[in-house]
Parts: sequence; C-alpha cells; structure tokens
Amino acid sequence: MNPPSRQALVPFVSVDNMMRLVLHVGVERLMVELADAIEADFRRWPEFDKTPRIASHSDIGVIELMPTSDGQQYGFKYVNGHPGNMRRGLQTVTAFGVLADVATGYPVMMSEMTILTALRTAATSAMAAKWLAPRDARVMAMIGNGAQAEFQALAMKAVCGIEEVRLYDIDPAATRKCAANLAGRGLRVVSCNSAEDAILGARIITTCTADKQYATILTDNMVGGGVHINAVGSDCPGKTELAPAILHRAEIFVEYPPQTRIEGEIQQLGPDHPVTELWQVIAGEAPGRTDAAQVTLFDSVGFAIEDFSALRHIHRRLRGTGFFQDLDMIADPDDPRDLFGMICRAEGAQAA
Repeated sequence: MNPPSRQALVPFVSVDNMMRLVLHVGVERLMVELADAIEADFRRWPEFDKTPRIASHSDIGVIELMPTSDGQQYGFKYVNGHPGNMRRGLQTVTAFGVLADVATGYPVMMSEMTILTALRTAATSAMAAKWLAPRDARVMAMIGNGAQAEFQALAMKAVCGIEEVRLYDIDPAATRKCAANLAGRGLRVVSCNSAEDAILGARIITTCTADKQYATILTDNMVGGGVHINAVGSDCPGKTELAPAILHRAEIFVEYPPQTRIEGEIQQLGPDHPVTELWQVIAGEAPGRTDAAQVTLFDSVGFAIEDFSALRHIHRRLRGTGFFQDLDMIADPDDPRDLFGMICRAEGAQAA
C-alpha cells in the first residue's frame, strides 16, 4: 500500500511527548506561558462560541465534552471525573483534546490532556489570583494535596510570587507526597495537621478536593478579611467545598455563569445572586479587588476556552521539535469523490 500523504497526517502529542515538552520548556515557564495565553483569550472572550460543557453524569462520576471556537480554530476536550478511581489505582481525571481548522474542518493536532489539564488549571488559577489576590500575598494554603496540588503551588509561585505553601489533606500520605515533590523547588513547604493550621497567615487559600458530595472544607469562621479563595475542586452538581456563609460575604468571580451556577460553589446560591465574569475584569470592563479587607473568591470550574488556549499554545510550541508523532487520521483519496476507490486500490496493492 502507498504511504499516507501529508494531508492524511495529524500531529499527536502522547503523554510521553507532553512530559518531554514540559521538561524541555520547564514546568514553571510553561505555566507562565499558558497563563499569558489564557489571559490573552479572555481579553477577546466575546469572539468565542460558548456553551456549558456537555456532561454525562453517573452515581460514581462524570464524562464531559468541552467545545469552543473563535471562528478560526475549533477545539474540544474529552474529560472524566471519577473520585473513586484512586481506590482502584486509577486517575481521578483523564483527558484528551483536539484542535481543528474551521476553514476545512480538518484536525490540526490531537493531544493528551491529563497532564495539560493540570497545567492549564493551575495557570488559570494563578492568572485569576494575579488579578484578584492581595498584591502582597506571599503565603498560600493548599487544602487537598492530590494530583493538582503541586501544579497549583508552582503556578502561584511563578505567576504571583508566592514564597510559602502550607499543605493539608485528610490523607497524610497525600501531604507527604506533595511536600516531597515540591522540595527543592524554591518554596517553603509547611505540612499541616488541619485545615485551620494550613490557613494561618495565608492570603491565598486554594481548595482542591474531589469528593462527590456537599462538603465544607472551609467554614465561615476560618476565613478572615483580606484573602483570596481559589475554589478549584468538587465541580459537579451536588459537589461543593465552601460554607454558604462565605459566599454571601465574598466578591465572587466566575468563568461562564451558566456553567458555574450548575457545577460551582454558587450552586448553593440563588440563580440571580450577583457574580462577576473574570474576563470582564481582565478586559477592564469590571473591577476586581477593590478593598484590602475584601474577600474575593474565584469559583473555578474550568471552561472550554482555557483548554482551547492550552491546545493552541502547545500546537505553537511543537514547531521545530520532535515532541509529537504523526497519525494517519484523514482519508486522502486522489479524487475527493472516490473514497471507495481508495479501498479498491489498497485491495489491489495487497493482492499484488
């Protein structure tokens, strides 16, 4: 059979190649680049198609599709969230994504997105904190020390200048893992025995847990004035991390309200409770933090535009590298109308 044409080949970034690319660029540098790319796309938010992610829920998890387009390129991510997977030795979150050309509909890249989602989620958190957290914040509490924790800490260090991270997880083994992975990376790492201990002195509080339930990771009396809360975990109908009283006294910032009201912390509030879209702050259309004593909350659930930004940035980063492999993905007959003829010619070549 004839080898596939150039038109038939689609670059694919495997997990191995994604790790090679991350190490080539540097973890912190890549997250700074991703934060910049996501911020640039938030500035042009009105240009994008937007829809809440398409979710298939079960009692044990969720499978979601997250699509968007800016009219020039189209991207989507397939992602799952299964908190019970860890007990089976599996990842809670796995993902892959596709970037395509709107003019032809042809995919231009496929990529693993389990690692890339962790990178872009942390980059988005740090980007939001750059706009919303106190300018002098140097201490961060990281409550929930699972697969996302190290990325969050390093992104906050690289983008916001965090110097100390205080760790807590209900599973001490997770805290030990996180502390070991962060050792020698330029942060003071403090392992704590309670969430109350972890938030001491912290001006940025990140919650990143995965239980599929209404949980209270932060109670109202734990949160004083002048802090920024980055609520990353438990994003699903019926899953929360913060006491409702915190929401009532915080200035709340979200990605896309129709999605966040279903999945975020604000599912605990009325459908007309005021929130500010983060893109409006970045574009100068709405204020961010206005008072040093204010409590700001980024009710982060993840949105397709962030994945789109990450896929586009990785696509650009691939140029001139060998960190991908070409997959024979697109049928490319000599005559676009003669698809069956491809099979006939292949049959003849095989017989010969």
